[in-house]
Amino acid sequence: MRIGIDARELCGRPTGVGRYLRGLLDEWALAAYASAHEFVLYAPEPLGVELDARRFPTRLVAGAGGSWWEQVSLPRRVARDHLDLLFAPAYTAPLLSGVPSVVAIHDLSFVAHPEWFTTREGIRRRWLARQAALRARAVITISEFSRREIVERFGVSESHVHVIPPGITAPERGPAECRQPMVLYVGTIFNRRHVTDLVRAFAPIARERPDAVLEIVGDNRSFPYQDLEGAIANEGLSGRANWRRYVDEPQLGALYGAARAFAFLSEYEGLGLTPLEALASGVPSVLLDTPVARESCGDAAIYVPAGNIPATTRALNQLLFDDRLRARLFDAAAAVTARYNWPRAARDTLSVMERA
Repeated sequence: MRIGIDARELCGRPTGVGRYLRGLLDEWALAAYASAHEFVLYAPEPLGVELDARRFPTRLVAGAGGSWWEQVSLPRRVARDHLDLLFAPAYTAPLLSGVPSVVAIHDLSFVAHPEWFTTREGIRRRWLARQAALRARAVITISEFSRREIVERFGVSESHVHVIPPGITAPERGPAECRQPMVLYVGTIFNRRHVTDLVRAFAPIARERPDAVLEIVGDNRSFPYQDLEGAIANEGLSGRANWRRYVDEPQLGALYGAARAFAFLSEYEGLGLTPLEALASGVPSVLLDTPVARESCGDAAIYVPAGNIPATTRALNQLLFDDRLRARLFDAAAAVTARYNWPRAARDTLSVMERA
């Protein structure tokens, strides 16, 4: 089978969906079962990751990489390559390409919470994602929570939507003796993730513990815009709370290896991958108490109510300094992380494509 892949998310600095796609490709490059298939990648610019060019040849399709590129430029190029299937890993797919598609839809935040998006962006995302889901041969998603959302909100048949949890792409765990009283957040900064609340919750700890630090990694894409630098300054945390918009893999590994607590105060996710990466790296999390958070991390996290800053402060303090609690969470971690592995995710994803 000749499989085309929309590889835009691997351009520039891959995060989120880019890391998801990279995990699948790394497995398909090595797996014997995948050798029966031919893969062709499409992108508007050279990829930001290194792949085997013979196994994954890349077609550069001119354009900005937005909806016009996806709906007009990409189908024109795809038509010349005689594909059997097109895999779209990032919510939407060409609607009139004439090539059967499988689309991955990780969450429906743009449907469930339109207030988090500009009017134009929300309309574009909702219409294209729904049409892609209805026209695709199959839809892949990453949690039972997202599957229910897709079925209920898009009117897609349950049998059409396949839950395939991704693997965990985590740097190696650092030695326990090297860990500091550090709270870590990793992820794009959206309003739903309440990063400014995290700053406020960390402030009392910083006042009590001069060695405690908060490290925030992620580009600020909040709407309406949240002034993270202003929140840090208002709490008097300059030098104690550090915000970096992006770090490379070695830097990220060093942060996971040094942290004692991870915080992800998100009220809506398809799954929430960075808390799982943290857990696999030996860093337990404080999470908002949502159904998908409990589905993903089970008994290996502490859960707090949305908007409850004092409860968040107490939970962070426990993760940093209560060794008995940390031991209990680590005991539960193995059963959680075992559910997420790239060999199984890659095999099941390719199986869906073969049936499609």
